[in-house]
Amino acid sequence: MSVLLIPNPTKDEGLTVTRCAAQILQQSGQTVLMPDALQSGEPLPGVICLPEADAYAKADCVVTVGGDGTLLRAGKTCARLGLPVLGVNLGRTGFLATCEVAELEDKLQRLAAGDFTVSPRLMLKAQTEGWQGEALNDVVIFGRSRLHPMDYRVLCDGTPVGHYRSDGLIFATPTGSTAYSFSAGGPVLDADAPVLVLTPVCSHEAGAAPIVFGKGRTLHITADADNRDSCYVSADSDALCDLHPGETLQITAAENTVKLVSFAKAEQFDALANKLMRR
Repeated sequence: MSVLLIPNPTKDEGLTVTRCAAQILQQSGQTVLMPDALQSGEPLPGVICLPEADAYAKADCVVTVGGDGTLLRAGKTCARLGLPVLGVNLGRTGFLATCEVAELEDKLQRLAAGDFTVSPRLMLKAQTEGWQGEALNDVVIFGRSRLHPMDYRVLCDGTPVGHYRSDGLIFATPTGSTAYSFSAGGPVLDADAPVLVLTPVCSHEAGAAPIVFGKGRTLHITADADNRDSCYVSADSDALCDLHPGETLQITAAENTVKLVSFAKAEQFDALANKLMRR
């Protein structure tokens, strides 16, 4: 098996953990790849450095070394190519990057031995005229200035759902339900559930509760024509576009899923119990 390492050099200073991961995989008989643009300092012994596209093309599996953000960025390419991905956590939380440094040897040896399952995670596709983005965690709409609330109208399969006056709207997958949506009062969703949740941010409506939709729904969100400013749309805090007054955003389930490497049947809830509930 060929394993592609995607380190975050900012979090893994000197690629210390990446170097250790490469050694464990090599000792387990695996070929280790890495994008040449991420190579820094002394070369990693035995690691094959290639242009990023070539490295992904030769990989059977991807291991990110950083935090959830590192996995989010690599996850979209992994989804498109159908590659399973495991995250080594050097960040603050690690809901997606579930392999802690103390578990590195055990989990990488299990990965090399094929002793793992794959957890397919729903992604969202957001698009306006001339722009589209995909998100594993969430699609967020928010006012450009954030100094006053904006008005939005939401339709589900052409049927009005409601009008929201709020600082923004979060559309989260089950994977992303423990991120920004959770902070805004949204529910935690089972990662296996084929749903997404709409969570208003600081809504100026007494009854503006989160709403859960089936993944087969098509949502349209229109920024009110009388809004005093434009809005931004972000996909996983990365891809951004403007949503001007009167314009509409469409959100559906994406065609591809991110295949997260898992070593337990309910790994999401282990992360919840140990990383969220015990803070």
